[in-house]
Amino acid sequence: MFLKRAKRLLLTVFIGFLLYGLYYCWVAFPIATGYGAKVLCSSVFVSGRSESDIKSEDLDFMPLTFASYKVNFQDSSVTCSMFGFAVKKAIYRKRFGATLVNGISEEDIRMQQFPLPMLPRVQTDSVLWPMGDKLIDRFPSGIDSLQVLSAVDKIFNKREEAFTNLTRALIVVYENQIVAERYAPGFSSQTRLTGWSMTKSIMGALAGILVKQHKLDIAQPAPVPEWKNVNDQRHSITVSQLLQHTSGLNFDEVYDKPSHANKMLFREGNTAAFAASQSLKRTPGENFRYSSGNSNILSRIYRQVIGEHGYHAFPYEELFYKVGMYNTILEPDASGTFVGSSFCFATARDWARFGLLYLNNGQCNNQQIFPVDWVRQSTTPSSAAKQGEYGFQWWLNAGEGNNINNRLFPELPADMYFADGYEGQNIYIIPSKKLMVVRLGLTRNRLWGENGLIKSLIKALRD
Repeated sequence: MFLKRAKRLLLTVFIGFLLYGLYYCWVAFPIATGYGAKVLCSSVFVSGRSESDIKSEDLDFMPLTFASYKVNFQDSSVTCSMFGFAVKKAIYRKRFGATLVNGISEEDIRMQQFPLPMLPRVQTDSVLWPMGDKLIDRFPSGIDSLQVLSAVDKIFNKREEAFTNLTRALIVVYENQIVAERYAPGFSSQTRLTGWSMTKSIMGALAGILVKQHKLDIAQPAPVPEWKNVNDQRHSITVSQLLQHTSGLNFDEVYDKPSHANKMLFREGNTAAFAASQSLKRTPGENFRYSSGNSNILSRIYRQVIGEHGYHAFPYEELFYKVGMYNTILEPDASGTFVGSSFCFATARDWARFGLLYLNNGQCNNQQIFPVDWVRQSTTPSSAAKQGEYGFQWWLNAGEGNNINNRLFPELPADMYFADGYEGQNIYIIPSKKLMVVRLGLTRNRLWGENGLIKSLIKALRD
């Protein structure tokens, strides 16, 4: 009798594990293959990297080590599957990058017509930085060049055995001048690299431009179709609360398991609609909860207030081309809305140009790109961010109100703020030191060595 019961129990446990395993694969595999198809498609057709390098570095983790890929150079697409199942396809379109085929047929996606402005004809090699790529052959007197180069050497010589930590591009800017720039083998100043969540900071800049143009009032309830009913608790969520990630929406932002964020990015054709459909979990404005969903809702709001004809050209005409970012691509989802949380590719110099715009309070080439007060607003902590860690789509190092030492980087200046992307994509801006660092790479840990690098750079300052 005891043996029979034991066998039944073991059988029940086995069946339970089997069913859970099948369910997990059913949920997780389409996310994994969507990720694989999208990353490989963007990296091959936007970045110009080799398929073998991408597989051995960016996609070398479970369960994607078991995935199968097909890169089709005839129709510019990548297909990914897992043991023949969970097939996902991403297609490349010139100037729009890669888009996953989700919710809308591939044929319909390819038929989409989104007007973009002509790429400016600028001989950047003969135009001075930052509008061009010609650098001044003189080092600023206020910083020790040998100490700077030594600090950069340490980052590129760093060898981490416990986790992948590859720096692919690094730029140091001091007093608006590039004082250090280095690339790993296989990468160059012409290589477009992913920013992942640094794209959120671009969404913050676009909000500022729309405010300057009187097309957006961030204090008003967000014009989201799903929330238009005044009896809907989400109706009161403001644009500023979306910018500060205090919307209160129930949105799970984790990447190592199936979550709202992963499903939105890799299984949904309309990322903003998916995010906006989530229920309210907390009172708007009272809790800081980082969410890619908020940023994609913002991107669709911009589409609504700008209008269908001008939306896709807007970031290029009003931001990128005005600051010399001629090698930047925002990628849309299948519905045509830019994936404002995550999908932007740019050269390291373009990312530096973007950071420089903020360092210079929104001014570039004798133009005020967004309101004079926008950077101050963007870098003022939300009252809901108890550690003073977040503003308008930028991370902050401000610290807790009553304890300034309780901040994300206690050893670095409190006025530092930064764009932070998955796997170690960063722009660090320190206004008090007239200093900025751009780092792009592949780091499978929270930190890549930024604390030590920035401390060394600050020590190199002579003033």
